[in-house]
Amino acid sequence: MTDDTGFIRMLEISAVIMGRVEAIHPTLIGDEDTVMLVDTGFPGQLALFREAMAEAGVPFNRLTKIVITHQDLDHIGGLPAMIGELGQGVEVLASEVEKPYIQGEQRLVKLTPEAIERAVAALPPEVPEERRKAFRAALEHPPQAKVNRVLADGEELPCCGGVTVIATPGHTPGHICLYHRGTRTLIAGDALRMQDGELLGPDPRATADMALALRSLSKLAAFNIERVICYHGGLYAGNATGRIAAIARRAAEDN
Repeated sequence: MTDDTGFIRMLEISAVIMGRVEAIHPTLIGDEDTVMLVDTGFPGQLALFREAMAEAGVPFNRLTKIVITHQDLDHIGGLPAMIGELGQGVEVLASEVEKPYIQGEQRLVKLTPEAIERAVAALPPEVPEERRKAFRAALEHPPQAKVNRVLADGEELPCCGGVTVIATPGHTPGHICLYHRGTRTLIAGDALRMQDGELLGPDPRATADMALALRSLSKLAAFNIERVICYHGGLYAGNATGRIAAIARRAAEDN
């Protein structure tokens, strides 16, 4: 997807996580001067990102910005390794609320001691003890990295065909979505998901404040959205604005 001043590419990164294959869909947005990656996957996936970006025709070393939609491990996991590769040439951006979590100054909201115990217990029995210990260590000491610039609700990044920041708290306290004006595409992070070809609201099992997350969807009505890239599930193309409004309306009726 592209227009005269910017392009957007959805990546697909697949790997075995907790004994099952998981696919995530980070997004590249760029123009001649800027290439922005939205979210960085799990720890240890740097090689997969290099490969996926090469297939998309965007060399990894062209990255100039990394936007983190929120603090969850599958979104921040690759950040330290990417910064290590790219050095001072890459700028990390996130919301002010999420910044201290990404920087390791506060514990990730969903990684309570109880949640860590549940996650370790949920590993398939065939997972070796060494990998169990490594998994626990990753949860107890999640990746962290410096955020160079804070993004504000409604801010427009003057690059890549125009990218608007939309604060959509709920899934985590400072979750954001991005709207690429040039292609009328919403990069939804985990505010929306695709399942069996259907666009749905956030996963209630992984959402910190479901009521707030659903209320946040009503903000998206202000945008002319033709496509949605969901981190979990991939691309939705169709009457996206109408579908999102229906999800928000149903949530309001249920509450």
